[in-house]
Amino acid sequence: MKILTDWGFTREGWRNNSHGEYLVLLQGALLAGFAILPVYQLPGFKIQSTQLLNFTWIVASVLSLSGLIFIIKGLIDLGKNLTPLPYPREDGELVQTGVYGIVRHPLYSGGILTALGWTIFQFSLSHLIATAILLIFFDIKSSREETWLSEKHPDYSDYRQRVKKLIPGIY
Repeated sequence: MKILTDWGFTREGWRNNSHGEYLVLLQGALLAGFAILPVYQLPGFKIQSTQLLNFTWIVASVLSLSGLIFIIKGLIDLGKNLTPLPYPREDGELVQTGVYGIVRHPLYSGGILTALGWTIFQFSLSHLIATAILLIFFDIKSSREETWLSEKHPDYSDYRQRVKKLIPGIY
């Protein structure tokens, strides 16, 4: 398929993980696992206050909507540079504007924010653990990606100093 080769997938890469192909598979498995994970709430835990319940739903909605905006805007801003692989495209350019001026990995940030929103909405301990696992995974994947981006783009080091990695203004 042409789209897979355009994104940088090769038979060689699938054999030796040269461009992070296994990370893409693991990411797909983690996201699918999150989607089908049963909700587990602490026994006996129930919010009695309607106002508190409404507040948590508002927080969950804001987090999820922010996550979706990060994902959509990140996809748009990447444009032709988009690849699911952490290895940058050969013909790719370093994008530092739009949502990429707020956070270096908005697609990962969006996934984390959306997962956290769902976790809060459901009051799910199982999803809280899964969200923590996603955060750790995206941190590891983005670190690998940044090594390759630093090798390809000399100005990536300055970009890293200016813009946070996964959580705007924090980390």
